[in-house]
Amino acid sequence: SSCLIFDVSKLSPEEKWRVEHARMHAKHKGHEAMHAEMVLILIVTLVVAQLVLVQWKQRHPKSYNLVTLFQMWVVPLYFTTKLHWWRFLTTWFIFSVITAYISYRATRKPLACTTPRLVYKWFLLLYKISYATGIVGYSVVMFTLFGINLIFRIKPEDAMDFGVSLLFYGLYYGVLGRDFAEMCADFMASTVGYYSASGMPTKHLSDNICAVCGQPILVDVSEEGIIENTYRLSCNHVFHEFCIRGWCIVGKKQMCPYCKEKVDLKRMFSNPWERPHVMYGQLLDWLRYLVAWQPVIIGFVQGINYVLGLE
Repeated sequence: SSCLIFDVSKLSPEEKWRVEHARMHAKHKGHEAMHAEMVLILIVTLVVAQLVLVQWKQRHPKSYNLVTLFQMWVVPLYFTTKLHWWRFLTTWFIFSVITAYISYRATRKPLACTTPRLVYKWFLLLYKISYATGIVGYSVVMFTLFGINLIFRIKPEDAMDFGVSLLFYGLYYGVLGRDFAEMCADFMASTVGYYSASGMPTKHLSDNICAVCGQPILVDVSEEGIIENTYRLSCNHVFHEFCIRGWCIVGKKQMCPYCKEKVDLKRMFSNPWERPHVMYGQLLDWLRYLVAWQPVIIGFVQGINYVLGLE
């Protein structure tokens, strides 16, 4: 029998692709049952993981949020270091340093009177920057899909890369910022004493004190403030604008910090431009699961496949 040998390098790209395709088919011939097993393992693991995560979140929300936050912070670091994405690593380092300092300030006892304002201003700023970055990224992706980039003579792949990168930055820091803000909000509120997660607050709230930061309110509800206004909730408790916005949108608390009456976000953010912030917050919650837990679940599935000898 004669053995046929040919030089692959002399083939055209299309012929090379056909040879590669034929090789792959030969390699995976008769593996249909194995592939079905792998898909079944993936589906079962995803369902079980979802049930476990939901139960964990309901029974031990504090530990669940802490572990999720840690994974959100570390998992992308592993992948981006591997891929040498230095731009991301630089922004991640800057974000980590500032947020670590802010979190350190928020967890001190006794709490400095300027800390709550500093914390909410930083996280509200971060939230707005991430929101704007995400919107710009999404717009660039849409413009590229409609071919508008060609008017400016920008290659589609360059425009798409830029858009997707901005979208990723916006959503990632949006999720991370909100999770850190929630953790800081819990710490500060329990230290200030006007809020307690269960039971009655440890302090009585005076009429002219903000229950989020514990500082006096200088601007009347009916007055227009120079830097910020004063908000009155339906329960008649009053707050600094930055504090209650930080508490509700960024800190993810949809209730009065003092009496725990539910806050009507639609009434509070009557401006139509502010409503999307609430929807954006819900999108970030879904994304957190995708970034923090999806790689772990996929890694677990690959481990099962490896143990069972499925390739």
